[in-house]
Amino acid sequence: MIVIPARMHSTRLPKKMLLSETGKPLIQHTYEAASSARFSQRTVVATDHQDIVRAVELFGGNVELTDPDAPSGTDRVAEVAGRYPDVDIIVNVQGDEPEISGLAIDLVIQLLAEDSTAMMATLATPIHDRNQVEDPSCVKVVFDNKQNAMYFSRSPIPFPRDGFERWENAEKPGGICGNYFQHIGIYGYRREFLEKFSQLGISSLEEIENLEQLRVLQCGYRIKIATIAEPTIGIDTVADYQAFVKRCRC
Repeated sequence: MIVIPARMHSTRLPKKMLLSETGKPLIQHTYEAASSARFSQRTVVATDHQDIVRAVELFGGNVELTDPDAPSGTDRVAEVAGRYPDVDIIVNVQGDEPEISGLAIDLVIQLLAEDSTAMMATLATPIHDRNQVEDPSCVKVVFDNKQNAMYFSRSPIPFPRDGFERWENAEKPGGICGNYFQHIGIYGYRREFLEKFSQLGISSLEEIENLEQLRVLQCGYRIKIATIAEPTIGIDTVADYQAFVKRCRC
């Protein structure tokens, strides 16, 4: 099951879920993209506002009204998942990801389907731009040889002790570029873990980095990682949305 948390009053771009310069509200683009996943049986929008409920119902989508005081999108997803006890795996797709790939969602589901001991799964993509590694808005992840996340950070990880002088293409001998991965904010949860997640409480590492996935690692749970070739493109600003509208018109 895919759950799309869609909050009305986002900080940087208020009411962005309802922006409709393409002829469709943004939330409809995300819903339709997510629904292309082959391994999911249903897609549901989880929202805090009746205007989004009406918009989703207008295009024939499934939508659930959730607690407007829910502290996070994850809590909103957990609230909706609790209404569907027949579902074992829940995928959290952000409402501002209108170009999310169904194949990427299927990959997250597959990670959990193939490893019954993993409670959570997510994605990463290679970083080819050195500046992006040093940008704190780009969340980096390192993982072990069995594709288990070791740590997520806004800092450069791994940190190059001898500097970035060896920053080259991954194919070149001695290059370090191929060791850096950007975290993609899509999450798959096993039902029992999603129900438990909010009860774990904010961890010290999570509070420092403001990354809730660190709560999972600090509490001793595993997060499986799969890699995709390109990052997804989220809509956070007016410029992001205008670029999306332009791509839709091409």
